[in-house]
Amino acid sequence: MDQAKIRQLTEMGATVAQAKAALAQYKDVEAAAERFFDGHYDHLIGKDEDGDVPMAPVPAASRQPIRMVTPDEDDDDMPVGDGSDDGEDDGQSDEDEFIDYDSDDGPAPKAQQTTNADADPYAGIFFSKDHRAEVIEVEEEPELVSLPGSSQPVKLMTQGEWMKGCPPPSGGEQGFLFSLYSQLSGGKCACPNQCGSSVARNTSDFFPIFPEFSSYITHLRSIVQKTCDRCHTEFCFACGEPITEKIQRPGAAAPGDPLFHCADIQGVILGVGLSMLEQMFSEQTQDAGPSQDHKTRNTKRRKTGKVQSKDEDDDEDDGEIYFNRPSPTGKRAKGGIGYAGDQKEDHSGQIEAQALQAAKDQKIGQFLTELGVYLPSLHRDGHHPSDFLPHPTALAHLRRRFNYVCSGLLRNDSLADMSDRSVLYFKLLEWLETISSHEALASMMAMPIMTIASIKSVTTRKSPTNTPIRERTVVYEGSAGPRELLEAIVIQANAALKALDTGKPAEVPDEELTEEQKRMTVDIKGKSKEVAAPIADSESQKLLNFCRRILNTTEAIDRSLRETKGDAFVARLHAALPKILTSSSEQGTLPEPDPGLTEESAKKSYVEWAGRVRFEYCDLTIPTTTPPNETEPQLPQYKSYYNNEIRMLALSDIPKRSLAIAKELSILTNNLPVAWDSSIFLRIDETRVDVIKALITGPEGTPYYNGCYLFDIFLGPNYNQSPPSVKYMTTNGGKFRFNPNLYADGKVCLSLLGTWSGPGWVAGRSTLLQVLISIQSMILCEEPYLNEPGWAEQAGTQQSRAYSANVRRMVVKTAMLGNLQNPPEPFGDIIKTHFRLKARAISAQLDQWLSADDGRPTQPEGGGVGPTGRADAVGQSTNGMAEDVAEMKRLLKEMGSSRT
Repeated sequence: MDQAKIRQLTEMGATVAQAKAALAQYKDVEAAAERFFDGHYDHLIGKDEDGDVPMAPVPAASRQPIRMVTPDEDDDDMPVGDGSDDGEDDGQSDEDEFIDYDSDDGPAPKAQQTTNADADPYAGIFFSKDHRAEVIEVEEEPELVSLPGSSQPVKLMTQGEWMKGCPPPSGGEQGFLFSLYSQLSGGKCACPNQCGSSVARNTSDFFPIFPEFSSYITHLRSIVQKTCDRCHTEFCFACGEPITEKIQRPGAAAPGDPLFHCADIQGVILGVGLSMLEQMFSEQTQDAGPSQDHKTRNTKRRKTGKVQSKDEDDDEDDGEIYFNRPSPTGKRAKGGIGYAGDQKEDHSGQIEAQALQAAKDQKIGQFLTELGVYLPSLHRDGHHPSDFLPHPTALAHLRRRFNYVCSGLLRNDSLADMSDRSVLYFKLLEWLETISSHEALASMMAMPIMTIASIKSVTTRKSPTNTPIRERTVVYEGSAGPRELLEAIVIQANAALKALDTGKPAEVPDEELTEEQKRMTVDIKGKSKEVAAPIADSESQKLLNFCRRILNTTEAIDRSLRETKGDAFVARLHAALPKILTSSSEQGTLPEPDPGLTEESAKKSYVEWAGRVRFEYCDLTIPTTTPPNETEPQLPQYKSYYNNEIRMLALSDIPKRSLAIAKELSILTNNLPVAWDSSIFLRIDETRVDVIKALITGPEGTPYYNGCYLFDIFLGPNYNQSPPSVKYMTTNGGKFRFNPNLYADGKVCLSLLGTWSGPGWVAGRSTLLQVLISIQSMILCEEPYLNEPGWAEQAGTQQSRAYSANVRRMVVKTAMLGNLQNPPEPFGDIIKTHFRLKARAISAQLDQWLSADDGRPTQPEGGGVGPTGRADAVGQSTNGMAEDVAEMKRLLKEMGSSRT
């Protein structure tokens, strides 16, 4: 057996027994390495004196983390590419943990998976978002060399940097990456004519990191096409095959372009190019500091008034730029939420910052354009073999490096910001379309993106050449994949389109539409809709065009996935995507949340449920019939305090207002806070998106806890130049004043709304979301007594305690019992589910409130505090608290028993 091949495999981490077994079945080293990295020879971990007898298999518990680079000589026995060990005993096998996203019928039987793995190099590397892997990654000091075309020495990409990134559950892609790097960074490339001549390869040939990508491409063109010194045969320096084809290749590639000769060149260009892109994006993110664009979205929203800090484990990296790490955010700057925006904010640097951002976006967009030429594409003019049979590392490069940039951009919560940066986002969408249309790459759209959860340890050791090598033990976790992230943008775009659609029919053009015009035509929900009339305002038109492009790209991606992966694949993908409900009837199709048997399970179920239903379109009109003598339909009436104002604007077309509402809705779709402690739910009219109802659940630690508080909202004719109209509706028929800032007549006293003194609404900057969070955190507060002017210094006094006790009585009677007995539309299902999921916790809460009650009569105004400021004496008659608590607990118990 070829000892050189055995040595190659042992250098990759195999034992001699494993290497021999693999080579006995697969003569080719790459094929043998692939099977080894897939774990087919894990049971062969040792050898006898002759090196042929396998020893006992490795226990699962003793498996080591993935090592992303070639082990040193003293690490020969370390298994490479296991990746299933997450450092925790979860009691699940590897087969239970991973999902084959490439299958149309769910996880395949073991025998079928083995067969597929032989035919498809990507089979078995698809996993769920619950996946967690621990990986050892190595950082080596890069070598500097002088190369023609560069005035300064350039760094060479190390093997550790080449292989660093998101880990797969199996080591298959590591084998491909290692093999390509080893092939192109050393050894000799022999003449394919077998004349005996050869050319030595060096790391500086294919792995230099130039300051500009164009310089790297120029360098490759200068070295990739070789001519044999002896027989004058022209051959490719990457694959070693002869170059015989020099015909005109239409499209982006020049005639006979040597960079399109083979898949090996494609693999190295994508690897080096995407590494440069990743570094550029990381540096720009660091320069920008904390921004909405690059923050990591967490499905678990923060508690009101509190900011969750990032995992402290990340601090072990000494502040250096590291792959896939979010930029340090530090403390959140105050202002912009609360009672008002900051009127005194200095905007002098805003234009400069926008220009700087535009320049950065232009640079990244241009890079994507240049590198996109080498992306495998089935729709390119001309025929390049690597387009149809891309290098096996292509998917690895894309999901390890491109996904870093992709996820950073798609996590942007501001559709308006994306529209302003359309130069960059349009190029990103082109990449996603190209990837989804290729059978070998399309699965990446559904694959979770692995992101760094923590860095457990950092150690430094010396290499055989005495150079320092830094090892990091990194824990990766699965997060939303590209298609799921894109769906969040689709939800924003659909919300914006609802506001931008004026409802007027578009003029039908006489001439035939161009291809670009056809691309901009939106087809929503599978049925054609009339395109809205052109919007005069340029900013509105820009946002409208961007929204349409988002929807068209998504449809193109789904269409490509159906063609390449099948209908079942797309159906499973869509079933897991976030959704915005469009009517109350659709809510019945959702699975009914189950609180489970523990508080932890109830909290998890509650947050998942609230996240699904926090934002919904519904019909807020009052059903009417047209009188027989009327030929024209009457304007609808609305279930809103502002019905008259709403009807007056029924036929109005105010472009600036529509644009402001479009931006507002795009923010609200994904940013309403939901938590066990307090949540905000919105219902928007399906045809009049300026008609809104909000339900806020009282925050923990306040006398409002777990009560449900309803608000009617109308975005008036001057929105967003003036604040929205907000009316508080949970008043027990106009009898109860729940807070100094919530009047019995429904007035909401808030400087942000212009109903109280202080910094007010800032046109173009303040938002409805700020208003809602201000009510949630600053009005529904721990000591409402302190909200009264002149009483702010009386925290903890008898008067304050009496006021809170009075509020608790009103909350139980109206915000709990009253809402549960007669749920206000359209929040009936929300209120019932809220109380059902929290029944155990609320029952305990009611007992505590009853024991803490002071026995005073409920005061609709004044909260139990007399005109002198002294607490009134305890009344002899009952205040009804005990009866209300008993009835409330009976209903909660009834709701729980109905489940069983």
